Amino acid sequence: MGKVKIGVFGAKRGMDLIETLLIYPDIEFVAICDRYTPLLDEAREKAKAHNLNITMYENFEDFFQADLDAVVLANYAVEHAPYAIRLMESGRHVLSECLPVQTMKEAVELVEAVERTGKIYNLAENCCFFKNTFEMYRRYRRGDIGEVTYGEGEYVHAIENADEIAKLTYGDPNHWRYKISSSYYCTHSLGPLLYITGLRPVKVVGLEVPNTAFLRECGYTKGTASVTLLELENGAILKNLVGGLRKLPLIWNYQLYGTEGCMETDRWVHHMLNVYTDKEVQGKQGRDYYECKPVFENELTAQIKSHGGADFYAVHYFIQQILGDPDACKYTVDVYKALDMAMPGILAHRSILAGGAPVEIPNMRIREVRDAYRYDIACTDELTAGASVLPISARGKAKIPEETYLRLEKIWNEIKNKEK
Repeated sequence: MGKVKIGVFGAKRGMDLIETLLIYPDIEFVAICDRYTPLLDEAREKAKAHNLNITMYENFEDFFQADLDAVVLANYAVEHAPYAIRLMESGRHVLSECLPVQTMKEAVELVEAVERTGKIYNLAENCCFFKNTFEMYRRYRRGDIGEVTYGEGEYVHAIENADEIAKLTYGDPNHWRYKISSSYYCTHSLGPLLYITGLRPVKVVGLEVPNTAFLRECGYTKGTASVTLLELENGAILKNLVGGLRKLPLIWNYQLYGTEGCMETDRWVHHMLNVYTDKEVQGKQGRDYYECKPVFENELTAQIKSHGGADFYAVHYFIQQILGDPDACKYTVDVYKALDMAMPGILAHRSILAGGAPVEIPNMRIREVRDAYRYDIACTDELTAGASVLPISARGKAKIPEETYLRLEKIWNEIKNKEK
């Protein structure tokens, strides 16, 4: 196979991945699609700097007709599945940004589209490729701490100022970020733990932090954060925290306890890892404060800085899998792993609404299991769920004055006008 012809749908989040696509030698970067023209202009300038001529599209239907082998989906987080399915059915491979699906029905449809078409589907969960989380992967798979018994993951996203929220939501009360539950966006905190251990979650229990004043000032009606407990197939328990909580810097934090030791990332220094082992590992025993190295290093990885360089690896292994590298699939997040990472967020909300009652997490690898979820469209977005729409919070939807969204819309318009 020659170079992989690839396009990007969604230039805002896609811009970080575009940095890799512009320099990756095994691809022909062909097209970008986004309805916001300043982003296309920015992408065009980046392409010119690399002497590349990339076609820019404002309409997906035009983009869909382009000659592409693969597409990076970086559009709205609740809209990935329908586009992924359509693209695979047209013969394209898909690298999807988070999250893979919005409903359990989409989970069934997505996995069956992958199986039916034989196309490659990967989830670009870049947190799996942080220096510290991938070092945890290496050490866990080497057996340094034995078998996992307990773990924790945190993704605490800063709600810093009105400008940031305006750029994310445009002050549109119907924006997807205002429609999702507190537990939905769970793969950044949970995904690496499942990736490291290779285990499947089988049960989830969820609780919700009440909506707070600073969240309402940003237009959010949901719970501020959620805490979920998950049981893994080996009986181990994971705690997953996702939300805003306070006006703090963005925090990723992960820890695993095993039968022979434990590991924990540094909360503030993202390339450091604390390790304790009961046994001697490579001449060391006991506590080790370890400076982590990248997944691997070469001239390309040195040029990619987005998300600590982690964005590169999701693209790299996807492309290498398309090119037939037999080792690449060891490191990619395929459709089954992607759903294992995402379904706990969807189902945790049902637990939250039921007062913390346990909810089973299905194994989407088994067709007979899927049948129970084939028509399950329940979610917090009324446009998707219709009569099956779920409350966005167990405590009811927080009331937001119309002035809040008008203020954010005004800020967004001012930012937009400066960008033109």
